[in-house]
Amino acid sequence: MFDRIKSDIKAVFDRDPAARSVWEVIFLYPGFHAILIHRLAHWLWVRKFYFLGRLVSHLGRQLTGIEIHPGAKIGKGVFIDHGMGVVIGETAEIGDNVTIYQGATLGGTGKEKGKRHPTIGNNVVISAGAKVLGGFKVGDNVKIGAGAVVLREVPSNTTVVGVPGRVVVHNGVRVGKELDHGDVPDPEAEMLKCLLRTMEHLEAKVEALETEVRRLEAGQKENQGETSGEKQEETA
Repeated sequence: MFDRIKSDIKAVFDRDPAARSVWEVIFLYPGFHAILIHRLAHWLWVRKFYFLGRLVSHLGRQLTGIEIHPGAKIGKGVFIDHGMGVVIGETAEIGDNVTIYQGATLGGTGKEKGKRHPTIGNNVVISAGAKVLGGFKVGDNVKIGAGAVVLREVPSNTTVVGVPGRVVVHNGVRVGKELDHGDVPDPEAEMLKCLLRTMEHLEAKVEALETEVRRLEAGQKENQGETSGEKQEETA
């Protein structure tokens, strides 16, 4: 247990340049607190003290803003930076030396049963706001970009960005166009563009119909004029 605690403290020093002392990490880092509380909750959970495990997990959520189900398995040297809003589901498994930033979710899609949360390999970085949803595996040395939504298995040594997530770097080689954060697809913007295209298409149809109606009205007037002329000739 103490070896794990030491590795958790070392992870903070290795990955956060703002950490100045061991005491600062122990007393002032909610990510470290969340991992420490989870270790106790998980110890209770695997010994079938389910209620106590959930209670400890619930208290940890109230204290840190980080929700980790006591059934989740977390390896050594895991660092949750800032951490507010992080959610880790019951069947999630996290390897060693993983870094998780605020707002990240390791969850399910609501459709699976049994193993419904992801398995994260070693040395993985999950950036702020990223969502990894489903019971698949994310390989070792993977980087998941901020705001990405990952819904399928990710091979090792890759970088994933976008909505839905797609691989842009594999084994150090770019795959297609690498997206900057500013270029990550925005589903709401895409929907608005689709609506605008539909409106433009409908406007063009309406204009064509109005033109056809005007043409038909003009033709009817000409026919009426010709009919009136014929009647006047017959009367004469």
